[in-house]
Amino acid sequence: MTIDSEPKRSAYRWVAAACVVALVLTAGLWLVFRNSGGTRVSALFDKTVGLYAGSSVRVLGVQVGQITSVTPQGDVVRVDMRVDPGVQIPANAGAVVVAPSLVSDRYVQLTPAYDSGPVLASGTVIPKERTATPMEIDDLYGSLDELSQSLGPNGANANGALSDLLDTAAKNLDGSGKNLGDTVNELANLSRTLDDSKGDLFATIRNLQSFTTALSDSDNQLNQFYARMADVAGFLAGDSDDVGRALSSLAGSLGDVQTFVSENRDLLESNVDKLASVTQVLVDQRAALAEVLDVAPTGMTNFINSYDAASGSVAIRYNANELTNPLVTTLCRILKASTPVGLPDVVGNLCTVLQPVVDGVAKIPSIPQLLADIGSGKLPPLPLLPLVEIPESGS
Repeated sequence: MTIDSEPKRSAYRWVAAACVVALVLTAGLWLVFRNSGGTRVSALFDKTVGLYAGSSVRVLGVQVGQITSVTPQGDVVRVDMRVDPGVQIPANAGAVVVAPSLVSDRYVQLTPAYDSGPVLASGTVIPKERTATPMEIDDLYGSLDELSQSLGPNGANANGALSDLLDTAAKNLDGSGKNLGDTVNELANLSRTLDDSKGDLFATIRNLQSFTTALSDSDNQLNQFYARMADVAGFLAGDSDDVGRALSSLAGSLGDVQTFVSENRDLLESNVDKLASVTQVLVDQRAALAEVLDVAPTGMTNFINSYDAASGSVAIRYNANELTNPLVTTLCRILKASTPVGLPDVVGNLCTVLQPVVDGVAKIPSIPQLLADIGSGKLPPLPLLPLVEIPESGS
């Protein structure tokens, strides 16, 4: 049993040793290949409180890598990081130390997230100008201590000025608690009113934006307008004495006008009423006025063209087509059409009585014939009219 057991134990030792060597080699290879992948980035911070090797590196709160080392370098601290393969970081990215709470480990946030454009190359060092760290409690305590020193007896209150200010404020506010409370409540109501009217406020802002855009688009015209206004202002400034005298005269004239209106108020009212009647006539005759305005230019042009500058006379052509009827017939028609109301009917029936005469009993020349004979120096042929019995109006 002793001889057989020794080789078995020896074989077990060799197997165990081989397993240990295999595990070591596997772990080494895993570490080598794990560290060789991804993007290596370094960042320079002014301090790295709570930041250690192995802390996470995140983008938008999602872990994308880890810190490999934290090394002080003079007045800055160099933090080396490894970003997982396949994660792209923008070339202009910055690094921020984030403290989720006062006691938890901190991590580095790379910002902004990649969207498009150049990618951060492996080996890039982010400068201190693009990094940020949170304020520490010690810094806050230091700021409070500095403030208390500034307001203390060695600072602003060296002569009791701050104490006097507090005493005066206390005296002024003594008994005003209710008023202060009402003021706070009114401010709260105002904020609610503004919240309810935010749509109108935004609409007003949009309208103002449109207005300013219109002004911006009209910048050249506005500059020209301002230049002209400046010229006018300069002109008025240069002639200020004349402008002052003109305004003084205008003031006196306005006083005279006021006195005249006061003294002639009734007459002005009467004239305005009559003017209303005149304007009503113009309104009623607007068609005739429109026709005159249409025809008047042609008539004036014809009149100007009829003037003979050589002889100094106006050349016209008499065209009496409407008067070619016998004279008595024309007169009778005019009399028949324009007999006023109140004249006896016999006057209106005169044309009917004279109808046999104008039909050939007595040949009376027409008006154009009369004018032609008179123009040639001849005596117009005027026949003797037979006596015609005019019936009485009662028959």
